[in-house]
Amino acid sequence: MPVGRYADRDPDRSESFAERLLGGLLDHAHALPPDRVGPALADAVARLGGRQVQILLQDYGQQRLVPLAGDGLEGGDPLPIDGSAAGRCFLTARPVEVALADGVRVHVPLLDGGDQAGVLAVTLDAVDDDDRRILRRLAALATDTMQTKNGYTDLFFRTRRGEPMSVAAEIQWSLLPPLAMVMPRVAVAGVLEPAYDVAGDSFDYALNGDVLHLAMIDAMGHGLDAATMATVAIGAYRHARRTSVELSEIYLFMDRAVAEQFAPDHFVTAQMLRLDTGTGRLQWVNAGHPAPMLIRDHRVVRRLHSPTTLPVGFGGDQPQVSEVTLLPGDRILCFTDGLVEEHAGGQEEFGEDQLIDWVHQLDRADRGVRAVARDLSHTLGRARGGTTTDDATLVLVEWRG
Repeated sequence: MPVGRYADRDPDRSESFAERLLGGLLDHAHALPPDRVGPALADAVARLGGRQVQILLQDYGQQRLVPLAGDGLEGGDPLPIDGSAAGRCFLTARPVEVALADGVRVHVPLLDGGDQAGVLAVTLDAVDDDDRRILRRLAALATDTMQTKNGYTDLFFRTRRGEPMSVAAEIQWSLLPPLAMVMPRVAVAGVLEPAYDVAGDSFDYALNGDVLHLAMIDAMGHGLDAATMATVAIGAYRHARRTSVELSEIYLFMDRAVAEQFAPDHFVTAQMLRLDTGTGRLQWVNAGHPAPMLIRDHRVVRRLHSPTTLPVGFGGDQPQVSEVTLLPGDRILCFTDGLVEEHAGGQEEFGEDQLIDWVHQLDRADRGVRAVARDLSHTLGRARGGTTTDDATLVLVEWRG
């Protein structure tokens, strides 16, 4: 036993209720089959006094929250993200509590690196700060466990799939990183439409130390041909990025990869960016894409025009790298041409001016990039009459300083 002045420093190693609750899940998480993750969480919540446990996962169209099936989990119809308490929790990434006649319905976000997997919903007779802390930690552990298990099950994919999905879309979704990432210095959010039939559009990003790498591509054509080209382009981008070469060399590597695999008239437009999250220095190369928009103080202040090179696959010269220094809070909106070139009901193109108008309406103070990107994509979809003849993809990046 410690003696003297160190005696009162001996830590208390006894197991508390909260530790037993979390430890019981953590000790066995590695061995849980995917379909037992939800029931194990429901059992832990029941020991806390919770009932009517739901794990609500976002569908691929980012319209609804779908209950995960499992023993001890509450079923029910999908909930709309817009207009529901669970949806408000999902969009704000903050807990939402609703008073009921027989208790309190608590909604806790399921966060994965800033991405929103969904919402944990639980009913308690009453809720205090200890309950909130334990539920928050249970939700974090459940999210990490589902993310780990997702690599070897179709359970979560099937839950999130709200309608039949094309083979091309299956390929594209398997390529994508998480739709959103929120870190202290930088945040990213992307949306692909039509979610269940996307083919040639894709994006990719990686945060390596202080540097955020991001690419957006649009492969020509539709269906499997476009999805195959997009797969090659993204694979080449990742390979070049991971060898730490410059942006101009990344373009050349992607160009060779596409040219070697496809006919001379096949191409991929691309936009590649590199952001130093310590200084705000943004560099980019444009290979046939619409110029990104710089959003400052919730207004589009300029288009990031730059010398453009030929689309990937056409054998363009080494491109010129453009550069700008961002201010804290600045956002960059990248998008494919399908977002602005669609014709609504035989009318003229939707156009970039309308896109800018909607940015000004939807990019408001205290709204995160994930909510803004989702609302912008869905609003533009409704403005086009809910139909599109081309993929329409956007990515929003925020330098937080």
